[in-house]
Amino acid sequence: MEQQRTIILTKPLPTVMWQLSWPAVVAMVLYGLNNFLDGVFVGHLINNNALAAVGIAYPLAQFSQGLGTLIGTGMGAAISIWLGANNQEKLNKSFGNINYLTLLFSVLVTVPCYFFARDLVYMMGGRGEILNLGTSYFQATILGSFFWIYGLAINMIIRAEGRMKTAAWMIALGLLVDVALKPIFIDTFSWGVAGAAWATNISMIIYTLVGAWYYATGRSSFKTKFWSLKIDKAIIKETLSLGMPGFIMMVMIVVQNIVVFNALSKYGNSLDITFFTAVNRFYILLNTPLWGLMRALQPVSGMNYGAKQYDRSIRSYSLFSITGLLILLPFWLFVMFNPDGLLTLMIPNMTFSPEQLTDFRVYMSVLLVLPFVFMAMVWFTSIEEAKPATTISILRQVVFYIPALLIIPQFYGVRSIYFTSAIIDWIIFGIVIYTVLQSAKKLRLYALQE
Repeated sequence: MEQQRTIILTKPLPTVMWQLSWPAVVAMVLYGLNNFLDGVFVGHLINNNALAAVGIAYPLAQFSQGLGTLIGTGMGAAISIWLGANNQEKLNKSFGNINYLTLLFSVLVTVPCYFFARDLVYMMGGRGEILNLGTSYFQATILGSFFWIYGLAINMIIRAEGRMKTAAWMIALGLLVDVALKPIFIDTFSWGVAGAAWATNISMIIYTLVGAWYYATGRSSFKTKFWSLKIDKAIIKETLSLGMPGFIMMVMIVVQNIVVFNALSKYGNSLDITFFTAVNRFYILLNTPLWGLMRALQPVSGMNYGAKQYDRSIRSYSLFSITGLLILLPFWLFVMFNPDGLLTLMIPNMTFSPEQLTDFRVYMSVLLVLPFVFMAMVWFTSIEEAKPATTISILRQVVFYIPALLIIPQFYGVRSIYFTSAIIDWIIFGIVIYTVLQSAKKLRLYALQE
């Protein structure tokens, strides 16, 4: 680990970014393909209502992902800082607390979500056949909660070590299992949407087992007691504090989707739900390279902050954000000029209206500012400034998004969902840039005082 730490703290930032980012970007694109392929297989092997059902139920499954993100982002940020500060005592205790939190969260989310699955899918806007299919998909997914939480947390922590290639091949292995099993479970075994969920669950079991093997056999870059179960209040508090912005963002996305799908159900029809599901899954897929850059940025900004190299931490945010923009730009141009061809991949045998293609382009317009927003969410926690990230996440959803989506579609219909979403994200971009500049100013003052 000392060699990796030296590279992150001393090598030119573009070199560090390249070494850490490309495997992280590959890893997260592969991870994002799980969600995308659900839509492709369900849309082609079942029908449009099944795709709409998966679209409605999937945000509920993000409860588990949110808890995995809470542990993984929080402990990952803490580990990056501890590695930079060479704090072996806390590193040694880390996994006892991770194991405790995973077991606790798994029970808290699995039991109520399974037994109230139908009510939750109804709350999302599911009705009729979509409600039945969505319930089946969600119940199957939620039974794999432990592996979603633990697997995601472990992989995030591996990335926080700077071991991006290791994290990438673990995700790739899970994806290969998922792709191989989906058509078998959905079509050959006639399990339908539940088959899609079980294919992903099994891939997450594999994903979790290889992560556990990595730490249990001492292959990590720091010493830790993997098989322990420990409650260290100070470590848990630090983990939850640093991971809370990511968790709140996930929870707010669930709340946002509740509002969106209810608006689509109330003011539109099942085809509107299917169309939004397809648009949103393309949007998420195009975001996945940014998730990889975020994970690569975490150890770079966190270790440099822990080593009190504040200016280097600030420059890492700028470099990773601009790189994210350059990565997204060609894909953004492609989807803006060829939306109907892309949408046909998920919704076959459908002719899209000019209005629908305009809605698609408007929704995708914000992709160009997302690198600066996403990198900021990681950078804030890496410099122990979790409050701005939490505040911005709540501001986007509670202050702007939810009130707007409850009111505006009543007057302007389902098309207003796409325009309202884009306007809000452009506003959030402005707020993020202002907040980043303020935090950077604070860090430079710290540097002068050292």
